[in-house]
Amino acid sequence: MQQEQSNLVPFSTLQEAHGVIPYNMTNDYMFRAVLQSNNFVLCGLIRSLLHLSEKNSLTAEITNPIILGESIEDKEFRLDINVTINNSILLNLEMQIANKLNWPNRSIVYLCRSFDQINHGEDYNDIQPAIHIGFLNYTLFDNYPEFYAKYKLMNIKNHHVYSDNFDLRVIDLTQIELATDEDKQFHTDYWARLFKAKTWEELIMLSDENIYLNEASKTIFKLSAEDQIRKRCRDREDYYSDIRSYQKAIAERDATIAERDTTIAEQDATIAKQDASIVSLQERIKELEAQLANQK
Repeated sequence: MQQEQSNLVPFSTLQEAHGVIPYNMTNDYMFRAVLQSNNFVLCGLIRSLLHLSEKNSLTAEITNPIILGESIEDKEFRLDINVTINNSILLNLEMQIANKLNWPNRSIVYLCRSFDQINHGEDYNDIQPAIHIGFLNYTLFDNYPEFYAKYKLMNIKNHHVYSDNFDLRVIDLTQIELATDEDKQFHTDYWARLFKAKTWEELIMLSDENIYLNEASKTIFKLSAEDQIRKRCRDREDYYSDIRSYQKAIAERDATIAERDTTIAEQDATIAKQDASIVSLQERIKELEAQLANQK
């Protein structure tokens, strides 16, 4: 009960707010709640992610809505968001802060599910383009850090794109400083900062950048005051805390096993050295015995 009290938002307006935000948008439930409850914010984020100007007409419809605030019994409940853009492009968005070591395969499966939309008797040429964008709070490939990575099917020899209809993207929330000029032009880096903002002061500062970020900030503030939304966010935090604890336990176990294996290897090396010394001594003894025998 004490923790719940600390998560209350005792401010009347966003501009009055200060201190720590109870749950920001790296919480996948808050991420879902903000984008589902405010279509204007959803469209603004999509414009930024797809680098679309205001001149481009854009409509966005979430095709897998949930009842916000409703209890989630299954902790593995998927909170990825399926969006149809302009009735012609399928977009899947997912916030993932815990490294489950399966993202490449997981994201491909999600993208394939979106892409596999054709019904019996329909023309393959009528398949709609599908895009999957994952927001990760860790670096997917340590040797290739990048803020906004984009992947397509292409020929590995000449880099000719096989199809533009199968699009996989990753935003690394830990590499915002690597944002390109184009990312910055469309404020994609600001969205990443908004997702990660830990205080109301940070959020208010970001809200001044454009109308979409302003609306997103106000929506986070509004949802943070709703008891059921906070409860669901806390459930997700508990779920990811359990994952981190499990991963820590596995890492500690692996470290213990590695340390034990190292100790055993060192002991084996010592025994092997001792055995070699014994063999050498035995050979020397034989030589001495042979010399004594010759002297007789």
